Parts: sequence; structure tokens; C-alpha cells
Amino acid sequence: MLADFQQWLLIGEMKTLVVGVGGITNGGKSTLSKSLHLQIPNSCLIAQDSYFKDDSVVPVDTNGFKQYDKLDALLMDTMMGEVDSWRRDPEAFLRRRGPNPERTTPSADEAVHVLIVEGFLIFNHGPLNELFYKRYFMEIPYDVCKRRRSSRVYTPPDPPGYFDGHVWPMYLKNRQEMESMGTEILFLDGLKPKEELLAHVYRDVCQEIERLRAVPFDPGL
Repeated sequence: MLADFQQWLLIGEMKTLVVGVGGITNGGKSTLSKSLHLQIPNSCLIAQDSYFKDDSVVPVDTNGFKQYDKLDALLMDTMMGEVDSWRRDPEAFLRRRGPNPERTTPSADEAVHVLIVEGFLIFNHGPLNELFYKRYFMEIPYDVCKRRRSSRVYTPPDPPGYFDGHVWPMYLKNRQEMESMGTEILFLDGLKPKEELLAHVYRDVCQEIERLRAVPFDPGL
């Protein structure tokens, strides 16, 4: 009983920060998220692309296009289960995922555990979107996006006309829905050098980490 209380108190003392990196397909969100993860101590990364449903159950529209760019194509309950697992015990989650060996860990009383969630529809899912303290959205123009998309190999592969017939229209629709939710999002120009984008977001997140470190723990909260 005492051990359970001590464990609860220890978890309650942990300071946490949830960061969202969203954006258009091939906009650079995965590259930014992975780089950010490598830079920030005590961080974990959850990628939305890991939670697609099996191709056999993804619906097809009247044009024969698989409807991958919708929340219904994703196992969001499973993804939220992983997010909730991190929220319950960030240290246990970090140990399970494996700590980042390239960064030293601050002392326990200074540590802020950071969860980076990356994906193209993370800000469209209400229960997930409300958890973010920082939101970043990578955007690139139509022509650049189409060129990058055509240069990548997907499983299953994109059929002819898929980008103009499904991917881009759904991006516009999903973006409008995202913006209508009214949450604060920082839009990033995906055409800028990746080093510049990383430096900007890293500096922003580190400022928030330092702010959290300065906040004393209140057991009455």
C-alpha cells in the first residue's frame, strides 16, 4: 500500500510536455520530429503513420481510391492507448521504448518528460489535439508536395491520379477542419532548410521545458 502511494507520488511529481508536429504529406514532419527527439532528453516519439488499418479494411470511393487520408483509416483508439500509457508513467514508457543514448538525462528533480506526437491528422482528432501544449504544422506548396509524393514508393503504391483525386483535396478539407477547431498552431514553411526549422522548434520547446522546471511541484494539485 505504501509502495503504491510512493509510486503515485513519484509519478505526480513528474513534469510533462506533449508536443504535436503535424503537416501535409511529404512536408518534412517526420524528419523534424525524429531530429527533435534526438535533441531533447527524456523524450519519446509516437508516429501516427504506425497506426494505419490493414489495407483490406480501408474503404474505397467511387473513383476507386483508397480513403487513407481520413481518421477512419487509422487505429486512433490504439494510438490513444499508447499516448495514455506515456501519460500514466513517462519513465516506464521511456524505458520500454529505450532511452535516447545521445543525450544526457538531467537529475530527477529537473527532468521534464516530453512526448512528441507526429502525424498528418493529429490535430483533427479532438481527444488527442486537446493534449498538446505546443502545435507545429509543416506546409509546402501544391507543386512541391506533388513532386515529392511522386518520388516516394508507398505500400500499396499510389494509383494514377491519386494525388489530385484524393490526397490534395483531402488535405484541403482536413486543414479547413483543423483550423475550425480554434486551437493555437504555429505554421512552418517546409521549404526552409531543415536545420533552420529544427533550431526554431528546438529553441521554442526548450523554453517551455525551462519554464516547467521552474514551476514547483504542488502535491495538492
